[in-house]
Amino acid sequence: MAYRIFLVDDDRFLLDLYMVKFKNAGHEVTAFNSGAEFLDAIKKDPSLAPNAVLLDIIMPGLGGFEVLEAVRKENLIPNAKLIVLSNQGLDADIEKAKQFKVDGYIVKASAIPSEVLTETMRIIEAGTPAA
Repeated sequence: MAYRIFLVDDDRFLLDLYMVKFKNAGHEVTAFNSGAEFLDAIKKDPSLAPNAVLLDIIMPGLGGFEVLEAVRKENLIPNAKLIVLSNQGLDADIEKAKQFKVDGYIVKASAIPSEVLTETMRIIEAGTPAA
């Protein structure tokens, strides 16, 4: 099954890398270079809601935690799986992300792109009723 995936990261190289990985697996992928760009897009057209959002924590301007707070507070994409994809692997960061009820937390440095793809699919499908 194909899913709509949103990637939010200020690292263009990583965005391109993950976009290729997800597209080659048959998924629709949209990349955002900043938290603000992502929030603007989902507020402008809620019908574009993704199945999953992979979100970096450390970005210029609006960081990942601020984005998570806005998404949860405003109930912007209630059915999307929110997955942190960050190099911030400290327990404090993971705990802070859990406060926003994220569906997953992947540390970039310890996961190759194919593992990110596999884990994202697992998270999406764990919340999808069997057909």
